[in-house]
Order: sequence, then C-alpha cells, then structure tokens
Amino acid sequence: MGRAQERTAGAQERFAPTLSEASAPARPPAETCRFTPGAALPTNHRGMSRPLFLTVCAALTALAFPRLLPAAEAEFKPIFNGRDLAGWEGNPKFWSVRDGAIRGETSLGVMTVENTFLIWRGGTLKDFQLKLKVRIRNGNSGVQYRARDLGKWIVAGYQAEIDNAKGKSGFLYEERGRKSLALIGEKVELDEGEKPRVTGQLAGRKELIAQGYYKARDWNDYLIVAKGNRLEHFINGTKVIDVTDHDAKRRALEGLLALQIHAGPPMLVEFKDILLQTQ
Repeated sequence: MGRAQERTAGAQERFAPTLSEASAPARPPAETCRFTPGAALPTNHRGMSRPLFLTVCAALTALAFPRLLPAAEAEFKPIFNGRDLAGWEGNPKFWSVRDGAIRGETSLGVMTVENTFLIWRGGTLKDFQLKLKVRIRNGNSGVQYRARDLGKWIVAGYQAEIDNAKGKSGFLYEERGRKSLALIGEKVELDEGEKPRVTGQLAGRKELIAQGYYKARDWNDYLIVAKGNRLEHFINGTKVIDVTDHDAKRRALEGLLALQIHAGPPMLVEFKDILLQTQ
C-alpha cells in the first residue's frame, strides 16, 4: 500500500469505522491494475503507455468505489426531522421548532430556576460522532453527551459549551460533576482524583479568537467525537479541545444526548442539521 493509500485508509478508519464491507465489489479493479512500481506493465496492458495505464486504473477505481471517500458523510444519520420534536423530550414551555431549527427560549415571563434540557430519546451514546449547527442570541448553552438522566429534564455529564463570550465556545465542562475540564486550545489528561492536567496546546486561546474560530450570534458547525475515553470538540473545522479521561470512577463511556437551556436572564439558542454516527 502506497503512502496516499495509507492516508486514505487511515481517514476511513478514523472517521468511517462503520463502513460496510458489503458495499465493496467482490473483485476491485486494484487486482486488475496491480503492478510493481518500476517493473514492466502487466502483459495484457503492454499496448498502453504507463501514464495511460495509470489513468485508466484510477478511473476504474473511482467507478467501483463511488462512496469510498465520502463514506463518513454517508454514515451520519439525522436525529432531528426539522419539523417537530418527535424523538426528543423536554419542558414544552421552553422548547419548540421554527424554520427547521430546535429553539430553546426563556423570557421574563417564562423563566427557569435551574438548567433544563431537551433530551434525545433515540438511544444512548457510546462511541460516536455528532454534527450539528448551533446559534445563540444571548446567555449560554451546551450540548450534553454521555449524560445521566436525573429526572425532570435535568441531566449530568460532559458538555460542549456554547457561548458568545470570546474564547468560551467549545470548552469541555462537566455538568453537576468536575466542572471545567478543558479550555479551548488545550490537550488535557484527566487522572483519578486529580485536577485536569494540560499536556499540550492545540492552539493558543488568543490565536483561536483572532482566527475567528467561532462566529458570535451566527450559525456555527459543531463536531463532537467520543471514542473510548478520548473526547474531541471541533468548531467550524477547527479542533478546540482534546481530552483523555483516565478517571475510571467519574468518567462516562456511555449515556444520553441532550441540549441545554441555562438558568439566568432571557436567552434563545437554536440547533439544526443534527447528524449522528455511532459505532
């Protein structure tokens, strides 16, 4: 396998681990087009020049594997239908759907005295990738994952922060637990009974802010990746945290998905295009 093929294979293993073997043809063109670099072309292709032979092989491979590179995208499944809250559960005073987006909203007349959540009831999350678009007008919110259900639309667990304050969106918080676990730009190890240990920098906080990694009061693309005890958050294509949780007593390897409305002043947060890939 050449280096380019190794990189492609690595990307498939990382981002599309559930690619079905059944989608591959029984005899891929690679068998027909196989030859040793630097050696003469196979006998049945001697009539072709080497560039033409390689071009034909590349075309045949693309036809046989039309879903090979975009497989990761194809494996994501929508868990919000864009019309109503079917499959989700939360306090109807705060949650609704408008213009294809889930809306979590409080006002001076309709407030919450504690954080409240819209919980996805389609299953529990173990190893997964979650894509969604988020926009917040004011206040702060978050995406809870591998969470515990405490009843009355309250959950506890990991949270990817959503906040218009500079340099806050994307940090890892643990609701009703260890609180702040990793700030943006940090690579962190969590050891049993110890404070978070920063082991490296993905990027400086000021650098991320200067780059405009997050767009205040606008739609932002979030990607949350959880595999085993490793957790990663990406915003608009930029990795903002990378955490390995070694604390066997307090970490979570599975749990619920939920969206947060934070107690406090009136706020509005929106979520749409929610796509989930599980293993």
